[in-house]
Amino acid sequence: MKLTSLILVNLLFLSTAFASGKANVKVDKRERLIGNIVKNALETYHYKDLKIDDKLSKKAFKEFLKKLDYSKQFLLKSDVKELKKHHLDLDDEMISGNHILLNKSVKIIQKRIKDADKLRKKHFKGQFTFTANEELEYDPEKRDWMTSQKEFDDYWRKIYKQQVLSRYSQYLETKRDANDPKKIAEKKKAEEEAAKISGKKKKKKKSTEKPIEKMTDKELRAKAHATVDKKYKRYFARILKEDRNDHLEKFFNAITVVYDPHTNYLPPKRKEDFDIDISGQLEGIGAVLQEDGPYIKVVKIVPGGAAWRQKGLEVDDIILGVAQGDGEVVDLVDMRVDDAVRYIRGKKGTEVRLSVKKPDTTLKVIPIIRDKVEIGASYAKGSVIKHKDLDFKVGYIHLPKFYRDFGSSDKDRNCTEDVRKELIRLKKSKVDAVILDLRNNGGGALEDARKMSGLFIKTGPIVQIKNHTGSIDTLKDDDPEVEYGGPLVVLTNRFSASASEILAGAMQDYGRAVIVGGEYSHGKGTVQAVLDLNRGPLVAMFGKSMGALKVTIQKFYRVTGASTQFKGVTPDIFLPDPMAYSKSREQDLDNALPWDQVAPKKFTPWKKDFNLPLLKKRSAKRVKNDKRFKKINESVAYYSKRREDTKVTLNLKELQKEDEESEKIMEKLKLDDRNEKILVSEFEASLKAHQKVLKGEEAQWKKDFEQRKEEWIKGLQMDPGLEESLYIIDDMLRAKAGKKLSMVK
Repeated sequence: MKLTSLILVNLLFLSTAFASGKANVKVDKRERLIGNIVKNALETYHYKDLKIDDKLSKKAFKEFLKKLDYSKQFLLKSDVKELKKHHLDLDDEMISGNHILLNKSVKIIQKRIKDADKLRKKHFKGQFTFTANEELEYDPEKRDWMTSQKEFDDYWRKIYKQQVLSRYSQYLETKRDANDPKKIAEKKKAEEEAAKISGKKKKKKKSTEKPIEKMTDKELRAKAHATVDKKYKRYFARILKEDRNDHLEKFFNAITVVYDPHTNYLPPKRKEDFDIDISGQLEGIGAVLQEDGPYIKVVKIVPGGAAWRQKGLEVDDIILGVAQGDGEVVDLVDMRVDDAVRYIRGKKGTEVRLSVKKPDTTLKVIPIIRDKVEIGASYAKGSVIKHKDLDFKVGYIHLPKFYRDFGSSDKDRNCTEDVRKELIRLKKSKVDAVILDLRNNGGGALEDARKMSGLFIKTGPIVQIKNHTGSIDTLKDDDPEVEYGGPLVVLTNRFSASASEILAGAMQDYGRAVIVGGEYSHGKGTVQAVLDLNRGPLVAMFGKSMGALKVTIQKFYRVTGASTQFKGVTPDIFLPDPMAYSKSREQDLDNALPWDQVAPKKFTPWKKDFNLPLLKKRSAKRVKNDKRFKKINESVAYYSKRREDTKVTLNLKELQKEDEESEKIMEKLKLDDRNEKILVSEFEASLKAHQKVLKGEEAQWKKDFEQRKEEWIKGLQMDPGLEESLYIIDDMLRAKAGKKLSMVK
């Protein structure tokens, strides 16, 4: 049975399930329906064979507490004891829709939030002093639930005190920097470079507030107190505004996470965000927004978007309200940014009117006709790269994610066609090799992992997929055309996941590319299907308020039979990873599916014309002697040690001593070497290939391009991994030409 038919099955299933609800209990039909659909989908289609019963409910209750109060900041031990009375009831409440645990937890957590807010008012009446030798433990795993109101009070006193101390310390540092000739010169230079790129000087905001560098110590302390006080006032107000869907999300996902970390219930607004993320596009005004205190501020105008073309909305504008055409204005003050954007987004061709406060405090209403906004940062981009010391050209392609608009036809945008266009363009530039950069690429469309692999090989299996019944399907490349058959390097790191690992694994198994990067890739080797609940008869019954379920239904295996799940892909050539200290891989997640293997598939490896063991030895020697890689290894060791130290001091002198020591270490380990021997060209052609430049907008596009070009080139010139890849390619090309390679001295 197809997953998309699950809704109809559940409508029949619910006729019996509804009968399990307790009599005389008012139950929301929508919540009961969602619970039954989620339960049936998990038990029927999830890769892991688990029944939602008391045993699973017991595990889910622990996850529910984490989602309710992960940092153990609000709940007392007595609260946990009260909620634990229902630790075997999650399965029953899911079916009946009678959410006793959820309703009780909402009342308790809201009371504790209000208690914390009362303590805010109490503690911020005076001022904190920072002479006592106190500490605050931040790691919830090293703390138990608080046992009394007195302990609750003392904990929040320390939280507020630590936050004020941190802010006060930052102000002192700002004041010192403002009078440090070296820092003044650095700031001036940065402003001049920014003005050179953008073609205009940055406007200084008019402010009636006294500059930090001119404040007295008393004024700095008062400012720190007031700032933190406002921060927590807004924070408590925001979490108290969480709606029923937010609460249901915690409840359902406490159950789904027991199955695996990637199975989630998505309420309507999360479903919308998921669709945008996977397609790389949305329909709206084309502006990046963020919360600035109680306000929604514009931080970026997306080039080519509706706001960019209309020219009225600018960076640093505050959006106070929004109306749909001539409709009523909705006040956005004190609204969460993820809620605000839902009023601003809308269908292409419709009008939105923004009530805006400009930086000079003038008020303006700006009408904008919504259009399709392509999120340029998501798309493949490329350049031709040359190293002054090396006599060849390399085509570099950066792919941030495997994007595809699933709601459209194959003619619409997808990453495979974008990469194909880049390869065609780079071949015309007569590059000698290609680097495909999949670092930090968290995956995306499975279809594009298959199709993109086919750009580099003739034909053959790409990935094996096993479902919950044990049956195995194989995705193949049946197209004998090879778009690019030259030397290929694929860059990965611990954030390369899912589709990235399929492509990297296939290229490695075929011997088609040299995989270069961190010790491991992420290790996400599972397939999720998204069941859209806002379809068919459910829309008529409840509107688009049902959300969706993302459920793990399959597992990936390489053509060799080894799974990419849990272990990931080990590169052919290892480079130090700046993020190696972070616990962020699949195997660090609770309930991750384990590694295993299936039978291998027959395939024809690519004929190698280089000696991989020798490439590894030569690279290892270079890396060992490279000062930047030494810094990376030292910084990983430093951050690994810091990660384990989870206590923070509440003593000013101790904090300043720690900060001073940390600043010295960070300055020593800073990677700020820009290697201008690396020459980068043809970025403009790549950018234009992915973004239409409309008539009359050429000048504005050019200004934006110059800034992006500078950022692009600087990023590549400061990347030691990229430079080492060029040296690896040099070894590959020399081997291909029959030149003897000796060990690096």
